[in-house]
Amino acid sequence: MDQQGVPQWDDVYPSKAILNADIENQQMYLIEVEGRVAGLTVINEDQSPEYAGVAWEYGGRALVVHRLTVHPDYQRHKLASHLMDFAEEMAATENYDCIRLDAFTLNPAAFTLYENRGYRRARIVRFRKGEFFVYEKKIGAQSAIKSSNTPRHRIANKPGSR
Repeated sequence: MDQQGVPQWDDVYPSKAILNADIENQQMYLIEVEGRVAGLTVINEDQSPEYAGVAWEYGGRALVVHRLTVHPDYQRHKLASHLMDFAEEMAATENYDCIRLDAFTLNPAAFTLYENRGYRRARIVRFRKGEFFVYEKKIGAQSAIKSSNTPRHRIANKPGSR
């Protein structure tokens, strides 16, 4: 990300301990292309404390998308969209009411992706690295129908599972 002028991640976040916990808790989902990890995201119900002050439009059960990333060799191949399709389908199938996430304000590719998918920008919050937009999207049965028509890559919890 630094190579693209997005100083969002560093040795502090996400740390190896955070990533290992994502794997151990089976909350990390990988997208593979020809047997190689091309991208990943973490999907769970954990909302950052900074989300507490946000005036969310959609209440109920919220699924949260974290750490969405695509390897530079695979960018511009719609893999981030496939990962988001997967998250939205999971939310619809498991009866969540909405999805919440955040995007670094210096990462226009991320917030453009979310806004083009219909996510509502709810507020700006501050994390250690700076300001982040927080987003939400109402989820319903239509989300599962839409994403089921999308071409698939292999998405797995961790190498060798699902």
